[in-house]
Amino acid sequence: MNTPLIAAAMLAATMAVPTFTTPAHANGFRVGTLRCAIGGGASFIIGSSKNLICTFQSFDGSLPIETYQGRIDKLGIDVGMTDQGALIWCVIAPTWDAYLPGRLAGYYVGATAEASTGIGGGANLLVGGLWNTFALQPLSLQAQSGINAAVTASKLQLVSMQ
Repeated sequence: MNTPLIAAAMLAATMAVPTFTTPAHANGFRVGTLRCAIGGGASFIIGSSKNLICTFQSFDGSLPIETYQGRIDKLGIDVGMTDQGALIWCVIAPTWDAYLPGRLAGYYVGATAEASTGIGGGANLLVGGLWNTFALQPLSLQAQSGINAAVTASKLQLVSMQ
């Protein structure tokens, strides 16, 4: 594993986090988790596009489990080839009542940093959804295998499967 490369990618993600958080999200409510399986594929020097399937589950179990499909597009330095990966985001809403089924559908923008040599990881922070009211913050590092290095701006599109 290329430790300096992974450390550099994590540092870049950490530095990007304050850029995309807003006071509304900083004081928001953690309503649940969004677990995504990310398709593998090739990354090109200036970006990549990968499909994903996600499941939302509320922290307290009071909301129904929801399934979303989507795509994450990255623009920036993104080079390599990865197998399927997984990522878990914490879903933050401005109020608990702001979340209703299907509301995560929409577009999100943010920053991504990742690195892999064999097994690696990454971090993604995104803001968007219905009326740009939701923030997706990583609960843990993205897990993936392959050879890849990326520091990019990212756009995520989610479509409700309900």
